[in-house]
Amino acid sequence: MPIYGKLADLYGRKPLFLFGTALFLLGSAACGAAQSMEQLIVFRAIQGLGAGAVMPIVLTIIGDIFALEERARVQGLFSGVWGVSSIIGPAIGGVIVDHFTWRWVFYINVPFGLLSGLLLIFFFKEQVEHKKRSIDYAGTLLLTGGIVALLFALLQGGVSWAWLSLPSIGLFVASIVLIVLFVAQENRTLEPVLPLTLFRNRIISVSSIGGLVLGVILFGISSYVPLFVQGVDGGTATNAGIVLVPFLVAWPITATLSGKMIIRYGYRITALAGAILAVIGTGMVTLFNAGTNLPFIIVSMLSIGAGLGLMSTAFIISVQNAVPWNLRGVATASTQFVRTIGGTLGVALMGTILNIQMAVNFSPVFTRFSDVVARLPRNIAPSNVLLTPSVRQSLAADFLQQLQAALAHSLLWVYLLIFAIAVAGLAMMFFLPGGKADQYTYKGESETEEIPANVEEITTFG
Repeated sequence: MPIYGKLADLYGRKPLFLFGTALFLLGSAACGAAQSMEQLIVFRAIQGLGAGAVMPIVLTIIGDIFALEERARVQGLFSGVWGVSSIIGPAIGGVIVDHFTWRWVFYINVPFGLLSGLLLIFFFKEQVEHKKRSIDYAGTLLLTGGIVALLFALLQGGVSWAWLSLPSIGLFVASIVLIVLFVAQENRTLEPVLPLTLFRNRIISVSSIGGLVLGVILFGISSYVPLFVQGVDGGTATNAGIVLVPFLVAWPITATLSGKMIIRYGYRITALAGAILAVIGTGMVTLFNAGTNLPFIIVSMLSIGAGLGLMSTAFIISVQNAVPWNLRGVATASTQFVRTIGGTLGVALMGTILNIQMAVNFSPVFTRFSDVVARLPRNIAPSNVLLTPSVRQSLAADFLQQLQAALAHSLLWVYLLIFAIAVAGLAMMFFLPGGKADQYTYKGESETEEIPANVEEITTFG
């Protein structure tokens, strides 16, 4: 994302968006035609290389073509669309897999992607100053390598190998070394792929931390609340998806309304209101237990969705408003990158916590009912018994209740982590500058003026 954002600042939004779309569609079509898991993994990587351009550049284009007041409204709408799609997409994917073939999960992208590309070709015009540019290839490679090593270490640690094993330690060390080298590279190159001086601006640094928090809450709630509904409450996979509907409804509504709030009350008030709602909702989630009723779950999801809707728009608008045209792409992309990394790292950490807690809480139950465990189907891991309706229905009431209680207690630690991160996010929102948003508009001589790589001008706001 930050790499595409930087390239969009150098060469324009349109060619980078079209390139990313083409690569995404190529990867999608190849995924649908994959004949092995190895092929699917490679084609998914191609798909991701294209997708990394689409989301941030769409938001950057909106920032380019609308003035602040209109931008606040439109970005709110698009933030709502992103929130809706991130939740409804997996549900539609499930329907496709159940009634058609998994290949159409990928093929369905093609017509929509072609349509968006054609609309951009014919209706979006931009003027870019053509001059000789230098691309930070070293920074690109170092950033990519550092992030990949970190994600691989977190996702595979405790699963494919022990946390203190040589592969885990080696990947963490490699990640640290590569990221340190990346920072050094960005501080000395003329055209850094991610200008680190951007983060000297309080608005951008606080919004980036807020995006990290938002990503953790979003991915954590959408991953682990359905698990509670299905595993502890005994719901079906459909029930598990339906429980996110209040979240799905609240996000776009408040994201759309947040545009007016930002214009009237500013970034801090809007983000604080969202963070408070997120804290209330995640706090309610920590109270989930085997006896939790559906209305309580719905209210908690409404509160979280409403909070994240307010926060997401405030972060995007504040960052785009704080920089000139030639930094808007990389600044927007950086906020999306941080959100995605926050969600990925957060879910990996939560999965680790859940696995540890399940090992502790499930073992005594399995020992107590060893004869029942011995009769379980061999193709189903004991930890997945509660998620398999046919197996769950065959279990004795005593065994089932104790397993459900063990899963609820295990999930509690995941929910406590989400709540703690939401509280930390609330505290950070006080650091956003107060006052109306137009006070913090970039004050350059023109929207397209070039500014030095150290971006000293944007560090003086607030």
